[in-house]
Amino acid sequence: MDVKSIFLNGYIEVKIYVYQPPGFIDFEHPNHVYKMKNPLNGLKQAPRSWYERLSNFLIDLSFVRG
Repeated sequence: MDVKSIFLNGYIEVKIYVYQPPGFIDFEHPNHVYKMKNPLNGLKQAPRSWYERLSNFLIDLSFVRG
């Protein structure tokens, strides 16, 4: 497992929108926002999402919580 990218392997259950970053603004639609598809490092939901995905995977392999 690549520990440096663990937060990129989770799934977010809520919809998250972000403003257009400086330098990437669409001048035809400057007020539009982007919908996030993947969690990012720094989001509050990222650690919980990753832990839940890992826990479900291990439980599916017949591991039990100690």
